[in-house]
Amino acid sequence: MLGAVALAACEKNAVQDITGTLPGARMLYFNFGVGTPSVNFYANDSKVTAILSATGVESTFGVASGGVGSGARYAALEPGQYTFSGRISATIDKDLPIASAPATLLDGKAYSFYISGIYNTDTKSAESFVIEDAFVDTLDYTVAYVRFVNTISNANPMTLFAISTTTGVEVPIGAAVAYKSGGAFTAVPNGVYNVVTRYAGGSTNVITRNGVNFVAGRVLTIGARGDITVTSTTLPTRPQLDLTANR
Repeated sequence: MLGAVALAACEKNAVQDITGTLPGARMLYFNFGVGTPSVNFYANDSKVTAILSATGVESTFGVASGGVGSGARYAALEPGQYTFSGRISATIDKDLPIASAPATLLDGKAYSFYISGIYNTDTKSAESFVIEDAFVDTLDYTVAYVRFVNTISNANPMTLFAISTTTGVEVPIGAAVAYKSGGAFTAVPNGVYNVVTRYAGGSTNVITRNGVNFVAGRVLTIGARGDITVTSTTLPTRPQLDLTANR
């Protein structure tokens, strides 16, 4: 009888139990450095992002400058201490780390790792940082929640403002945010907005993005990236505001 049970358990058509819980910490990965090469992201020595390959050989494309890993979806990780890094995905300098940052992840928490600043082609390095994505405890599904993250190394602290395209009413999204920092998630009424950044105490728009839809019930991050000295409206290195949905 015991033998029959064992054989049944080994049948190739037997139902497998794949239930279980995912690791309790989560991380998003951003390559927001100016001029950085494409990278794969690593938690310690484990690769946690990848580009689909149809050849059976690892893709050399990686996450390009201005991109977000894993289609802007969180990766689940076991809580604990890590060193996060972005490593060159191309054949030349393959797997060379260009930026890294340590972080301790807690169970039930979400985080974001940013490659930031301006890429140094001599040292083949950029800056980076990790911040917690501190969501509000109870979501109000009649509003959107928005925060601002500053990854521009040569910009002063900036405040993000949302200007309603319907009423013209302007509201600040938190306070001024310095480089390598993020503000708190702030409730914003559902609607379409033009969003701008301004230096603390200033009235001049530093960076502008028009027609941003803040959908009620969503949690969003607007990240500033680029080189603040670039005045072109088309160069990829210009200052820009990127929108990423956290929830």
